[in-house]
Amino acid sequence: MPELPEVETVRSGLALLLADRPILCRVQLMRADLRAPIPASLARRLRGQPIIAVRRRAKYLLFETPAATLLCHLGMTGTWRLAPSGDERIHDHCYLHFFDGRRLAYRDPRRFGLLDLIEPGRAEEHPALAGLGPEPLDARAFTGAVLAERCAGRKVAIKPLIMDQRVVVGVGNIYAAEALFRAGIRPSCFSGRVSRPRLDALVAAIRAVLLEAIAAGGSTISDFRQAGGDSGYFQTRFQVYDRAGQPCVRCGAKLRGAVLGGRSTVWCSRCQR
Repeated sequence: MPELPEVETVRSGLALLLADRPILCRVQLMRADLRAPIPASLARRLRGQPIIAVRRRAKYLLFETPAATLLCHLGMTGTWRLAPSGDERIHDHCYLHFFDGRRLAYRDPRRFGLLDLIEPGRAEEHPALAGLGPEPLDARAFTGAVLAERCAGRKVAIKPLIMDQRVVVGVGNIYAAEALFRAGIRPSCFSGRVSRPRLDALVAAIRAVLLEAIAAGGSTISDFRQAGGDSGYFQTRFQVYDRAGQPCVRCGAKLRGAVLGGRSTVWCSRCQR
């Protein structure tokens, strides 16, 4: 599933494509639902509206118009692309037609994505967005102090805790593993026992890993593609993720793998304590 760097990469690509605020002349829905029903009023509400911004909240894309915001979650296999006439593909579920002749297509073979509408100014009230934690790239909202408050007294392992969207958004399995390695913290450590200096280091590592992954266009493990159709290449820089049994890039010890919180995780028993 695309994580924050992949979604941010898609967002920035779409923002460039739509920087001139094109006006929607038609929204063409090829089916009535994805993982949830698509609002029946979606096409009518967005018709004639300019796209004034493309934002991201957690792993959600927000296409803002004066009348309503189109919320999109990419699910497991969702992608957006420019699709000129004749470029229709199987599993295209939504087309955004603009008056200037451009067309955006949303394709999602596994249909785990989401398309919904949000009333203007009420994004944080939407069920998908309500109760989310701070953005990890916001240095004022996500700090060592904030993470320490969420860890205090907790016996849950640190890796699933930082993957909890109520604690901090957008840190999925790949980037949690990579950040914990950089911070030298064992994924199974009880959150409440991690010292404040180590939590400061973890916050810095989370932010650094995410920013590096965004600069690399995200990680393409299977289906992820940028808005322009390109793959990401951060997967070539993994230090621990998906490398169980291979030598640690720091000390040469064999990396260990296990299941933690229902997700596979890899760490170095020497470098992470």
